Amino acid sequence: MPPKYSAQYLSLVFMRRKVSVIGAGKVGSTVAHLLVLKGLADVVLVNRTEGIAQGVALDIKESIPVEGSESSIIGTGDYGKIEGSDIVVVTAGVPRKEGMSRDDLLKTNAQVVSGIAVQIKQHAPNSIVIVVSNPLDAMAYLVKQKTGFEKSRVIGMAGALDSSRFTTFIAEELKVAPKEVHTVILGSHGDSMVAILSATTVNGFTVSKLIEKDKLQKIVERARDGGAEIIKLEGSSAYYAPASSAVSIVDSILNDRKKVIPCSVYLEGEYGVSGTFLGVPVVLGSRGAEKIEVLQLSEDEKKALSDSASKISAQLPLLSGF
Repeated sequence: MPPKYSAQYLSLVFMRRKVSVIGAGKVGSTVAHLLVLKGLADVVLVNRTEGIAQGVALDIKESIPVEGSESSIIGTGDYGKIEGSDIVVVTAGVPRKEGMSRDDLLKTNAQVVSGIAVQIKQHAPNSIVIVVSNPLDAMAYLVKQKTGFEKSRVIGMAGALDSSRFTTFIAEELKVAPKEVHTVILGSHGDSMVAILSATTVNGFTVSKLIEKDKLQKIVERARDGGAEIIKLEGSSAYYAPASSAVSIVDSILNDRKKVIPCSVYLEGEYGVSGTFLGVPVVLGSRGAEKIEVLQLSEDEKKALSDSASKISAQLPLLSGF
């Protein structure tokens, strides 16, 4: 061990973790705020429109004395500032509005995300990338293609959010604490998600034994349409729950927690799917997506997951020009 107060020793002890957040809209700003509040890392918030990231970062920075966090934050339009990032969270892109599907966003956001991926490859080549931009699975695929990163280092925030919504609605129906509910959501984020009811439990009891079939199906549909419901109510996309879901992934990676969280990752034969990103249970640790947990599914569940993968695969040729 080096001498107790040597420069080398101190640099190791006080080495700061760094997370860059691309996009200072509602989701990106909330991600940055939560990262600082929780003291998970020093944060760089990047936005291409001059002044926005700087203003949001200053506002968050002025909350630090009140909250007692030891994290710092800067806002910038300079991608060079993301150098040395452990994790880069990509939230940039046009938000979904009422009447729009995630597919409607494909070409618009592909152009934005493609450019961001090039910047990540140049300035943060050793980072792990968490993609939040929609359509989620296609954007994660695009980031992997443009960066050339190994599949463990590109992760889409998908089932973490869908599972949280499903958990919320089950807990409401049964009037129990959300922590008593365990849900598993696979497949594409949103419209073709697959709720694995056989693995969904409440305090150890299978949910199908606690909620009648028709009512349970309505809860599944509400979780699937969770984003659209919020858009209809307030006129813009959700951001609190998506941000919390993204930060839970960051936390598991930075702290090597080995949590199993449903995420969109690149599959090479798992669940009978290859060559695309799809939401599956993933062990998240310091190396990113360290292991894919393969569940035993019913034939109906297998078909639903295959259909979900096919919908994502159909989008991928549209990315060839980006």
